[in-house]
Amino acid sequence: MKRLLLVLGAAASTTLCAAQEPADALRFSQTAPSGTARQQAIGGAMGSLGGDFSALYGNPAGLGFYRTNDFVFTPMMRWSDTKGSFLGRSEKASDSKFDLGAIGVVFGSPGRVSSVRGAAFSIGFSNTADFRNTILYRGQNNSSSYSQRFIEELDRAGVRDSTAAYLFPAGPSLALNTFWLDPVKDAGGQVTGFRSNSPVATGLLQEQQVASRGGIYEGAIGVGVNTNDKLFIGGTLGIPFLVYERKATFTEADATADTSNRFDFAEFREAVRTTGSGLNLKLGIIYKPAEFWRLGLTVHSPTYYQLTDRYHYELTTNTEHYAGEWDDYSKDYNDGNEQQFKYGLLTPLKATASASYVLREIEDVTRQRGFLTADVEYVAYGMMRYLPDNDAENSDDTKEYLKYLNRNIRDMYKGAFNLRVGGELKFTTLMLRAGAAWYGNPYKEVNGGKGGRLNLSGGLGYRHRGYFIDLTYVHSMQRDIHTPYRLANAPYYVADLRRTQGNVALSLGVKF
Repeated sequence: MKRLLLVLGAAASTTLCAAQEPADALRFSQTAPSGTARQQAIGGAMGSLGGDFSALYGNPAGLGFYRTNDFVFTPMMRWSDTKGSFLGRSEKASDSKFDLGAIGVVFGSPGRVSSVRGAAFSIGFSNTADFRNTILYRGQNNSSSYSQRFIEELDRAGVRDSTAAYLFPAGPSLALNTFWLDPVKDAGGQVTGFRSNSPVATGLLQEQQVASRGGIYEGAIGVGVNTNDKLFIGGTLGIPFLVYERKATFTEADATADTSNRFDFAEFREAVRTTGSGLNLKLGIIYKPAEFWRLGLTVHSPTYYQLTDRYHYELTTNTEHYAGEWDDYSKDYNDGNEQQFKYGLLTPLKATASASYVLREIEDVTRQRGFLTADVEYVAYGMMRYLPDNDAENSDDTKEYLKYLNRNIRDMYKGAFNLRVGGELKFTTLMLRAGAAWYGNPYKEVNGGKGGRLNLSGGLGYRHRGYFIDLTYVHSMQRDIHTPYRLANAPYYVADLRRTQGNVALSLGVKF
């Protein structure tokens, strides 16, 4: 029988044991243009252009350029390699995925009054974020242990009694019941704190493996209006659906061959599934100050999500001759069921200024000979917030936990600028396209970690007798960080991630 019995724990309701972390808020906020192949080929810089279905998700004013109907379907194939560097060592992991990029329809018509030259209505469904990734890194740590995060959690809660053995099934209770942690007692037998059995001073071999799946798929309806061929105005209502799955294993092992130091290894496993939906609004204008110039301005409201996490944790610890090998499972604290937590999430505001120069433009946009275009986007990552569930009575523990997460968000993230540029040349029915995009660093200062992504793209397009085909390749080079755990009272380290990704998109469409 375990040292700290779970008899009371089986009947007691557990305190908050949630799976959220600041990195999840960032992950769910980093959406990017992934609509039609044409849009991706020019770096996603569609903010001042029209006549493409992707305007529904970028600047909906671009829908106002339509005077006919379009249907478009875009499948995609992605593959990636991620190199993780941690404490002087590097490891590599690979992944691949077939996905739906976008599907939708635009209904356009000429204007029926003198000042309105055209209007369009669009409805679509698009993949706006892809979470599929595999991460692997390892190294030797002589400064801290993963188990110290559990000690800090107990310290924040002010727990100094046996309830620590069953009120924290997200980690601390598992660590106590498998002897990774021990209570520290005074001369009178009172618990004054907790200590880890991991021998930090002689070194710990640490390894993190993370496999993520899922994405954000957004349904949207939008309208665009053309007034006097000078000012285009549009709006989109978006309803994103989010699915995220993460399976992670963190292993910590004694770096020595000493079998008498009361620690061999500990393996902490987590499985998290997040689902939910949200609501957002996109507003935009495009203005033509001269025949060949177009200027665009777009504002994307924060997305408000209602999310549900379902998760469970497992821990195996071997303390050698001290207590041997023990397993513990968070489901045992919840009648064999996964834990569940409902909450809200507010993503950042986005604002984009755009400009394009159209080559030899004439009234019929299908006969343009090309263009150059650019977008500058600002994303206010610092305004991301976790919020209590509106439909539940939230305990003080829940509110304090969410405040703790939001403080971490404010400390870790800042606003970032993104730049997208691209161009197209048209030769009768054939089009050549190229583009680039830079997505800026959202981190303030996280142990020296930085983030950013560079996309280089190119593609071909073919249009003839109302049918069109676009093919694009996007090569992405991304730098990011991953933190296996954070500590307030001891050093911790981040892994530097370098990810390269290839993406092939094929758009098939018809005008009707």
